[in-house]
Amino acid sequence: MKISDGFDARRLRPKGQSNWRLRLGAVFAALLALFGLLLSLAGGAALSGHSPALGELNTSPGGAAVLLVGGLLILWLGVWLWRRCRRRMREPLALNIASHLMKKHD
Repeated sequence: MKISDGFDARRLRPKGQSNWRLRLGAVFAALLALFGLLLSLAGGAALSGHSPALGELNTSPGGAAVLLVGGLLILWLGVWLWRRCRRRMREPLALNIASHLMKKHD
């Protein structure tokens, strides 16, 4: 028996707001990760004995180690923020339907 009285499929997928904020956040996070990668590469190059990439900032081994650790932390923060923004951008695509009515995946 087909009951189509008052059923509107568009109600299952609500119209979400614009996600420019999340897109800009993802771009910022990618730039942050790139900056962290470059900073950690500069610290690693200074630790391995190559010429200092940032002048007086990493001429000593202690300064180079600080650059390496700081760069890795900034890289981790950028990747974490980028993944969070990407996850939240895909979130509104979910259906507004009760979970017990969805197909079971065991």
